[in-house]
Amino acid sequence: MTTPLRGVIAGCGFFGQIHMEGWRRIPEAEIVAACDTDLAKAQQAAPQAFDDLERMLDAVKPDFLDIATRPELHLPMLRIAAARRLPVICQKPMAPSWEDCLEMVRVADAAGIPFMIHENWRWQPWYRVIAAEMAAGGLGAPVTYTFRTRKRDGAGADPYLLQPYFRTMPRLLLFETLVHHIDTARFLFGELNTIYAHLRRVNQRILGEDHVLMVATHESGLSGVINGNRFLDLSPDSPPLGDGFFEFENGALRLAPTGDVLRVTPTGDELLWKNDVTSGYRGDSVRATSQHFVRTLAAGQTFETTGRDYLVTVAAVEAGYRSHAAGAAVRVPRLSEIEKEL
Repeated sequence: MTTPLRGVIAGCGFFGQIHMEGWRRIPEAEIVAACDTDLAKAQQAAPQAFDDLERMLDAVKPDFLDIATRPELHLPMLRIAAARRLPVICQKPMAPSWEDCLEMVRVADAAGIPFMIHENWRWQPWYRVIAAEMAAGGLGAPVTYTFRTRKRDGAGADPYLLQPYFRTMPRLLLFETLVHHIDTARFLFGELNTIYAHLRRVNQRILGEDHVLMVATHESGLSGVINGNRFLDLSPDSPPLGDGFFEFENGALRLAPTGDVLRVTPTGDELLWKNDVTSGYRGDSVRATSQHFVRTLAAGQTFETTGRDYLVTVAAVEAGYRSHAAGAAVRVPRLSEIEKEL
């Protein structure tokens, strides 16, 4: 049996705990130490606990680092890992600014370290089922799609109780949540061409936007809609955080709020795949993402969401904000164009 990779995690807050729940069920890796400014949280997460990242890395000498902190810490923590030639998987959002995202890739490239963004949405099993059904060929070419995102945790006088720092983020729904759907659209339908976005803030107790309506076009000519807010419920505790509808030349697929995938027919919807996943976060996608990281790292292969490739997803988010400011569609740069900035 192959010896598990020895990993460490930085950040043991709300989402860091979700990371840890997934890591505990991955036989190819073991989280041997954790770091958090709240030492008690680190102690609950792993056998060894630290409140300083550099001390943890120097003491433990792990095989990889999982960064699960707030975005503003991602670049400085990546620098610390890169100085020790340590592979990194880093939670999204990648970084607060475009320049910081570019710098993260520069730092990883200069150090020659494997660097992956922890983008779990594309690993939700219902999207993998849809991708497989598309690859089978019977549906024909895609024609259009809709992602509808809903969650009520941003409503009322005390929004975002689990992640209260959301309240003061100047850029919120597109930056923090709908980036998932942009990346999933890339995964399912190929590279983007333009983004047209309208943003607004409904809950005046927060700083950033909490409602986004976005039209994306792809290089293939396909167009789709991403419609999201976090002050209404489409369905209570919806595993996909909403629903979706995907139309093709020869039929359509519906993603139900339950996570079930349905084939749309003239006589009614037929169940294609039943969501019976009960473990983990949103279809156990966090565990699946981390497992992809360790398996790909061990095999010396290329991650699905390398830091370099993920710059295209970040560029689409940036295009969305520029589109809203300009009141017009904004082109999403190709990776070859972005690479000229590195």
